Amino acid sequence: MITVVRAGPLTTVQDLGRPGYAHLGVPRSGALDGPALRRANALVGNAAGAAGLETTLMGCALRFDAGAQVAVTGASAAVKVDRVPVEAPDQVIEVPAGAVLEVGRATRGVRSYVAVAGGIAVEPVLGSRSTDTLSGLGPPRLTDGGTLPIGDSSRAEDAIPAESAAAPGGAELVLGVWLGPRDDWFVAGELFDSAYQVSPVSNRVGTRLSGAALTRTRAGELPSEGVVLGAIQVPADGQPLIFLADHPTTGGYPVIGVVDDVTPLAQCRPGTSVRFRALH
Repeated sequence: MITVVRAGPLTTVQDLGRPGYAHLGVPRSGALDGPALRRANALVGNAAGAAGLETTLMGCALRFDAGAQVAVTGASAAVKVDRVPVEAPDQVIEVPAGAVLEVGRATRGVRSYVAVAGGIAVEPVLGSRSTDTLSGLGPPRLTDGGTLPIGDSSRAEDAIPAESAAAPGGAELVLGVWLGPRDDWFVAGELFDSAYQVSPVSNRVGTRLSGAALTRTRAGELPSEGVVLGAIQVPADGQPLIFLADHPTTGGYPVIGVVDDVTPLAQCRPGTSVRFRALH
């Protein structure tokens, strides 16, 4: 059993999500940085889809009732066991019974992933243990004093650690985009003309961008229609919004295009420069 000593501002249980339910209005959810969760699980011998913890910026602190093998990946952050620094967190960490594992503030990137041998064994909902912050499906976000069950670690097997995505540094992030279905509602090519900055009001639902407003060429509004992971919706203010794991399944604003891989956005801090390039 794990006791949450410090939950952090937004720490949730995440696995690889619950695909296949969009027709019922249920988004995929799951870890925003899938490669980082897969690597953490591989390090401790879990299956790739085992549930772990996703922290946001400020990390968390956890007390383990029994000894456990743990791995921390994703954002760069100081990791300590009973206040003793772990020199290389991106490896198997042996946490003794009664010890406190602390994941500190992210110094590069945004989200850290904590995997425990055996996985976080909360009850699945629609086949997934992921917390969906938009719909409320899955376990609630962690709170101070809460507890989490751990699965049977004897089922864990040695695994080859998967590569995790590096947390973006100060360099500009370039995202490939497939145009459509509503790119004809905007001035052609304008999306690619200038850089945008990640807004501080971004979250697991979507990354809001600020910059030059996109110019509409059509008046009026659309009826609500389906949207997918990576869809770039353009609300009335003309500022693009890229939908992430907890996105709604329908929307009424035009979608100018779809980002082919949203994984890098999981580790983008507010102010990060983002450009788009057209895919053909």
